[in-house]
Amino acid sequence: MDRCSQTPSVPTRKLGRQGLKVSALGLGCMGFSTWYGKPVEEKEAIAVIHHAFNSGVTFFDTSDAYGPHSNEKLLGRALKGLPRDEVQLATKFAITTVDGKIEVRGDAEYVRKACEDSLERLQLDYIDLYYQHRVDTKVPIEVTVGELKKLVEEGKIKYIGLSEASADTIRRAHAVHPITAVQIEWSLWSRDIEEEIIPLCRELGIGIVSYSPLGRGFFSGKAVLEKLEETDLRPQRYPRFQGENVEKNKVLYERVAALAKKHKCTPGQLALAWVLHQGEDVVPIPGTTKIPNLNENIGAISVELTPEELKEVAAAVPEHEIAGDRYNEALAKQTWKSVTTPPLSSYVTPE
Repeated sequence: MDRCSQTPSVPTRKLGRQGLKVSALGLGCMGFSTWYGKPVEEKEAIAVIHHAFNSGVTFFDTSDAYGPHSNEKLLGRALKGLPRDEVQLATKFAITTVDGKIEVRGDAEYVRKACEDSLERLQLDYIDLYYQHRVDTKVPIEVTVGELKKLVEEGKIKYIGLSEASADTIRRAHAVHPITAVQIEWSLWSRDIEEEIIPLCRELGIGIVSYSPLGRGFFSGKAVLEKLEETDLRPQRYPRFQGENVEKNKVLYERVAALAKKHKCTPGQLALAWVLHQGEDVVPIPGTTKIPNLNENIGAISVELTPEELKEVAAAVPEHEIAGDRYNEALAKQTWKSVTTPPLSSYVTPE
């Protein structure tokens, strides 16, 4: 498939020190299948993915948990017509459902099976970047990464990543095998990682993949200017999208919108540009299911901000004015502030 010569140019960025290069902007693909409303028709979803590739976005993010499984199958079919060596495919493992309850697994047997199952669904010979989606509090991270290291040696995955991992977990994992990227929420209204996680990643040479860089669509106007579908899970799972919190947070959106006018861009582009300006080791992966929204996101690459302007944008969304937590109580228990991995010395390998 030929690249469209008239589409904007998307530069590349390095993630980690192991050699992975990706487009400076990725595409989060979860929304095609789950969470933000009804699944998108496959033909439409593939059209968006192909448009992204033709526009220079070559870094695609999915997970076996999205659907579950249907999102990986969709990506597998979408990538069929694209040159494999020009695509960087990231997927994840660890979240599974047992008797209707979510369980997180990082044991060696599960890691291997999850990888092989994902390869089959994706119809690929290897996964470029394979993340542990959430940390298993029952299994030492050394065991999980030890098995991932074997998968690297076997050529089934190229690079290892973690998602929503604490600083201690990241450091211990990196001691077993270099971690290429940590995927974590980072946006104008999710900045608590800046004190500990970001400095550690930079100390160890780990790339940062920012998920929900638009505040789950909030800074692009979603949930502020539009009524969400009944099937949209944001009001159920994210307190910032609930009741009076939405009204309070509108003030933050309006401030960003006012600054966006000054910079001759949309509020979403300004919010995304702020993330892009946090460093050459940062790659945001906003999700969208529509080509116009994708084009708007790509346009954020052209928004240039000085250090003073970056401070001004950040100051428009002060932490103490953000109404609501980023996750509900149940989901918050799986995030980096709440999870710990047991010491290797305490672990008994399952027979």
